Amino acid sequence: MSVPPAQSPDSRLVVLHSADLPPDLDERVAAAAPNARICYATAPELPDFLPGADALLVWDFTIGDAVRASWSAADRLRWVHTASAGVDRLIFDEMVASDVVITNSRGVFDTAMAEYVLGLVLAFAKDLPRTLRLQERRDWRHRETETISGRTAVVVGGGPIGAAIAALLVAVGMRVRLVGRRARSGVHAAEELPGLLGDTDYLVLAAPLTEQTRGMANAATLDLLPPHARLINVGRGALVVEDDVVAALRAGRLAGAALDVFAAEPLPADSPLWTLPGMIVSPHMSGDAVGWRESLVGLFTDNLARYRAGQPLRNVVDKTHGYVNSGSL
Repeated sequence: MSVPPAQSPDSRLVVLHSADLPPDLDERVAAAAPNARICYATAPELPDFLPGADALLVWDFTIGDAVRASWSAADRLRWVHTASAGVDRLIFDEMVASDVVITNSRGVFDTAMAEYVLGLVLAFAKDLPRTLRLQERRDWRHRETETISGRTAVVVGGGPIGAAIAALLVAVGMRVRLVGRRARSGVHAAEELPGLLGDTDYLVLAAPLTEQTRGMANAATLDLLPPHARLINVGRGALVVEDDVVAALRAGRLAGAALDVFAAEPLPADSPLWTLPGMIVSPHMSGDAVGWRESLVGLFTDNLARYRAGQPLRNVVDKTHGYVNSGSL
């Protein structure tokens, strides 16, 4: 999808951020869009900066809710790009009904997230968390561990991230069932998920957050897994009902869980998830491999040049579904 070219001298880009901006962002934006004005706004400042802006870069997706809160000030906005794969914080009724185009950063995080999931699978199978705890105590305790070859993983998320995870797990000898919104070659439909879980060793969530996926890992879903199974979530925190995971781990109905995303971030210090046996907690970092910021800027500035020239944009989000359709650039 393309939007009409923005060639007027007062074309303005607003960057919504909290901190940690790339130092060369100004330079790279200037190269992609000469004469465009760039303004930086924190969440409280956004209502003051949006009037007159035709483009918005949501650099910090964790404060993307500020777009909804400031929507009435967006009098000229035509394009929003988010430096994340998920767009759930940007999808609200007024945005969907508008002509504003949303693009995301699909493709930046795929390999890193796939490797991170493989690392978590190996950490569980090889009992690495316990090895590190024993090392801290200088406790020499020999143990047997598991192999992952021949084990079964169900990966929920039929997009590029899920596909990359599935491909890497297959490469190390695992049997993988990939689940997407609709059935297609090599992909099961979402409604088939309950029937796939009975012999699953690893349930991996890499789906976008939509009304259909919210709370999908709940007590009913976890009860379908064998007691030796582990849950891994690198999608969005709200895919998981955290209280149900806590209950399943405490009751021994789930052998382990590795959560990289949570309903509330940072995870509160008093959350039981920090200390549960079989639990691995990481701070929303599965896609953040060295160089990820540079890749995000590269994707955005390429789209910015396309936007300024009225050319088709990459990664246009289907606002009614909440993700990029497979036919997008």
